[in-house]
Amino acid sequence: MPDFIPLNIAVLTISDTRTPDTDTSGQLLADGVTEANHQLVDRDIVVDDIYQIRARLSQWIADKNVHVVLTTGGTGFSGRDSTPEAVAPLFDKTVEGFGELFRHISLGQIGTSTVQSRALAGLANNTLIFCMPGSNNACRTGWEQIVREQLDARTKPCNFVGTLLGKHGHN
Repeated sequence: MPDFIPLNIAVLTISDTRTPDTDTSGQLLADGVTEANHQLVDRDIVVDDIYQIRARLSQWIADKNVHVVLTTGGTGFSGRDSTPEAVAPLFDKTVEGFGELFRHISLGQIGTSTVQSRALAGLANNTLIFCMPGSNNACRTGWEQIVREQLDARTKPCNFVGTLLGKHGHN
């Protein structure tokens, strides 16, 4: 079995109202990253604005030291939710299975309301980005039931670690 390989992960909260003191979903993801023995390399909060989201993500996408970005917030249908519109154009490849699996798991938790989830993921400049809803429960579902395993080199038959490290020029 291969060894665990720590990845460099950034967390972005997308919200018009959250502050560092009230960002519980961002904290949940940050804690999950460190508890899984990955490196939390950066964390930020931006307002739910397409161009602010793209600007912050683009900095991390261009930084070869950032392997993965986890976002929370802005994936619903209400008000200013614009994460999918902001992020999808940045993708070189879309990970369709993430949104599909996220909604499948969420069906058992929130019923048919899961159809309003626009959780998505993709690869941009060999940086993997997972966009999850802003609730703690949704972030816990995404991290614990999908993302954590896919960022572990020991997960078989496949995971994202080889793709991320091979393309980033690391060992």
